[in-house]
Amino acid sequence: MADPAAVQNRVPEPWAGADGEIAEEEYEEEEEEELDERAAAALEREKVQSVFRRLSSDLVGIRVHDVIIRGNAKTREELIEAEVADLLRSTTTVQDLLSAAADASARLRGLDVFEAVNITLDAGPPELPGTTNVIIEVVEPAIPISGNAGVFSKPEAKAWSLEGAVKWKNLAGYADIWDASVAYGWDQTTEVGVGVSLPRFKSIPTPLMARASLLSQDWMKFSSYKERLLGLSFGLLSTRHHDLSYNLTWRTLTDPSRLASASIRRQLGITFYLH
Repeated sequence: MADPAAVQNRVPEPWAGADGEIAEEEYEEEEEEELDERAAAALEREKVQSVFRRLSSDLVGIRVHDVIIRGNAKTREELIEAEVADLLRSTTTVQDLLSAAADASARLRGLDVFEAVNITLDAGPPELPGTTNVIIEVVEPAIPISGNAGVFSKPEAKAWSLEGAVKWKNLAGYADIWDASVAYGWDQTTEVGVGVSLPRFKSIPTPLMARASLLSQDWMKFSSYKERLLGLSFGLLSTRHHDLSYNLTWRTLTDPSRLASASIRRQLGITFYLH
């Protein structure tokens, strides 16, 4: 008769009896699943390699069915489409589309209002074979405002200045960049400037720029007069070979002490410059 304690503490053999048969079947099923996964992975690699071989040897025709834009919570969709849609839709082969997608990504990054730009190609509708959807995903900055400030010295002139600048990107959603700057010198020189630039505006396909500045200088210590310059600048056309801009300047000279030289007194008042 077997010892009850020995029977109680005995561990069943893993492959003994009916339990052993079930364990062996489960092992065989797991082995088959692993073989199926490896075969599927090998088949997928073969498909990818076949596609690359075809792309490297033959031109593969394709047509862009739709351009889908995502992530533009602030930027207007029509701006992104105006920048890259025609470039993408004009392609007729996969090779051309890949090259155009790289150019489109560079264009959007060049707007300087996105932290990242990703372009992917997805299959078009099943009823339209040979088509693709281009998906453009942009990442807008969480904080569109940046700035800096500092104190600068000019040893040769024995002067100091306090300067600061602020830049706000994409305020109106047209990839517009606004900037403001101010500089105050201990030599009684003050300069203030504000400007805006746009890569395009609606039907105008070229960059636009406008800027206003005010410069005030106190020359009482050296020449007994004060000077103030108010400037307006407009950039209306900018291409690779041509630029069209207008600059208007108001210059005002005053002589509070009435001690300025004769050459300075002849220039007192307001003078306009347009160039």
